[in-house]
Amino acid sequence: MIHWQPSLPDEYRAISKSDLCARIEARRKELAGDVVILGHHYQVDEIVRHADFTGDSFKLSQLAAQRVEEVGAKAVIFCGVHFMAESADILTKDDVSVILPDLSAGCSMADMAQYDDVVDAWEQIHETLEAGGWRGRIIPITYMNSSAAIKAFVGERGGAVCTSSNADRVFEWAMRGGAEKSADPEEDIKLLFLPDQHLGRNTAAAWGLDTDTQTCVYDPKLAQRGDGIGGASAEQLLASSVILWAGHCSVHKLFRPEHCDQIRAQDPDTRILVHPECCKEVVDKSDYRGSTEYIIRMIEDAPEGSRWAVGTEVHLVNRLAQRARQRNVSVRILSDCQCLCTTMYRIDEPHLLWTLDRLAEGEIVNRIQVHPDARRWALVALDRMLELTADQAAAS
Repeated sequence: MIHWQPSLPDEYRAISKSDLCARIEARRKELAGDVVILGHHYQVDEIVRHADFTGDSFKLSQLAAQRVEEVGAKAVIFCGVHFMAESADILTKDDVSVILPDLSAGCSMADMAQYDDVVDAWEQIHETLEAGGWRGRIIPITYMNSSAAIKAFVGERGGAVCTSSNADRVFEWAMRGGAEKSADPEEDIKLLFLPDQHLGRNTAAAWGLDTDTQTCVYDPKLAQRGDGIGGASAEQLLASSVILWAGHCSVHKLFRPEHCDQIRAQDPDTRILVHPECCKEVVDKSDYRGSTEYIIRMIEDAPEGSRWAVGTEVHLVNRLAQRARQRNVSVRILSDCQCLCTTMYRIDEPHLLWTLDRLAEGEIVNRIQVHPDARRWALVALDRMLELTADQAAAS
């Protein structure tokens, strides 16, 4: 969903970069204790330098809730995208204002799974399967990169949220029956994996499924055109253990198998490390795959003299490369194309200063608030994930 962002007052576009930085830092000191600033790993350096915490989307939301509780802050400025600010709003108390500096900073992947489309898919898939004599349950899983409405949909229907670091564990939980254990030994469990088909496919493959025969894709655009069941046939649905939503990350889609081939040809000793939002063909050709935090740890622990090609967002890769260079570790991006998150890029210093100025004057702008009903069920889906991965979180 595209959210409209009013134009900034002209004065904010006329400020020099050095003055922007100085004025933001002055406001941070003035508002210290009242506001927490979060910066996602994919943000540009000019934003990250102002953040109290950096991290991936869910880690930042958890840190925000913890920090707000510790210092009694009244506002969280989330320098990320819309679904991330929603997660922060879900996890913080009602009297805390979560602010997104630019409302147009959305996530194309999250936008690929609209609530009404998912409801239609849920009904169509069930009707098709039941017409074929199927007996079983569908357990929905949604990636963290989804709207609060989709998280709530999943929570209300017995499913859970996952992150790229715990998708394997949540996937296994769902395949074994999820929160509801059936006494019927012949009950068939199928998963509906939202909204990133690539994370879903890579996770299914890691679990041991043949993704050619045991998964299929539901595309809401094809469903609207009347093309099968979202482009799949009834036979494919019946045969599949996992139904993948036709969504993807616009950044990670840019990495292709031929980029891996080029790296291998240029330097066979370079290790390829990619995010599981990349397509399966890229993941299959890589040496390692893992979440953003996994990628960071791998590079930080890389042995001296090693060489790495990393398939994830360019701003993060550049920061990793800069730090690694000091340890004689070479890091480059997997592809020479400009693999950046363009919606994240909309959060800039003028917007950050504008939100801080308004806060200092007692005005809250761009507040993100999740409807109480959506919040309740989204929390159910999040809590299921946290219960499954409590030991994993404690060890990280």
